[in-house]
Amino acid sequence: MEMPSNDRGLTRRGFVTQAGLLAGAPFLSSKLFAGLEDSKKLGVALVGLGSYANSELRPALLRHTQLCRLAGVVTGSARKGKAWSHHYGFPDSAVYSYDEMDRLADNPDIDIVYVVTPNALHAEHCMRAARAGKHVICEKPFTVSVAEADQVIGACRKAGVQLSLGYRLHFDPYHQVLRDMAAAAPLDPFKQMNGAFSFVLQGSPWRASRALAGGGPLMDLGVYLIQEACMATAEQAPIAVTARELPKQRPEQFVDIEETIEWTMEFPGGALCRARTSYNESANEFRADATKRWFEIGPAFTYRNLAASTHDGPLQFPEVNQQALQMDDFARGILQGTPSRVDGDMGRRDMKVIEAIYRAARTGQRELVN
Repeated sequence: MEMPSNDRGLTRRGFVTQAGLLAGAPFLSSKLFAGLEDSKKLGVALVGLGSYANSELRPALLRHTQLCRLAGVVTGSARKGKAWSHHYGFPDSAVYSYDEMDRLADNPDIDIVYVVTPNALHAEHCMRAARAGKHVICEKPFTVSVAEADQVIGACRKAGVQLSLGYRLHFDPYHQVLRDMAAAAPLDPFKQMNGAFSFVLQGSPWRASRALAGGGPLMDLGVYLIQEACMATAEQAPIAVTARELPKQRPEQFVDIEETIEWTMEFPGGALCRARTSYNESANEFRADATKRWFEIGPAFTYRNLAASTHDGPLQFPEVNQQALQMDDFARGILQGTPSRVDGDMGRRDMKVIEAIYRAARTGQRELVN
């Protein structure tokens, strides 16, 4: 992250229009879109060219996506933007500064804007992309407050564009097993869940700044644990939380954000999830237990090399590119006229939980998620 048509018969935008008209037709499956010519793939502009955009989203768009392609960038460095355009095959005219985001409206080659800037800038950049008439993907966390989430959702609805979040794990086969297990056996639901996701933060100073990150590891890593627990309860939302922030071991680095926080989420029906996240520990795991069934994954939340087991034994899937599957799913929804399954409402739900966890840590009381 960083601070802030040619004559070819059926044009790319014409293809999008025709595909939208065909939405709902029984033959309009993902196979129809496989192997699209580059000229007919949806163009994606990345907003922010930091480590995630460079190391994960760029390779996914260049080598793995079937329905979308890299078509431009928004960056605070003109030099970096021009280097990207020369290396990755889009024109210099598709390089924008943050002050020029409104000009995206004039570029018909860009259909989707993927916001990958620091958390506190998400709302502004998402709303500007929506006002430019572009569909929006926002990297997690959605925003830094429920109020900002409402503003982004409203802006996208007003502009008539689709909104999706960078919740890549919804497209990973290991996590799909958890979702399938939650949906398949309502008579034996997961009742006890435990998870942790932490790393030792070195560098990346914006993550340790409340002004840019909105919070600490809860915003950055804890959202994965919230997501996982909701998956395990068939996408139910927590109804209440308790939480506590642990004493800081590196107070000089984590001046105005938490270093380590642990919390418990209560779900309808009595399910509980105990979770912990930190910028000064190492952890990457989740387990869900029912009466006769269980699911365990670890590493759980990274991009590759996941490992999981259930009561039936170890799981084994070919490695996938989570980011490519995530972006292609959104592109498919745009082409078919269907909303994203990881939409703004899901992101708003998670922001409500995060706000409740921070309240509970401050008050030391059980807080309702409302």
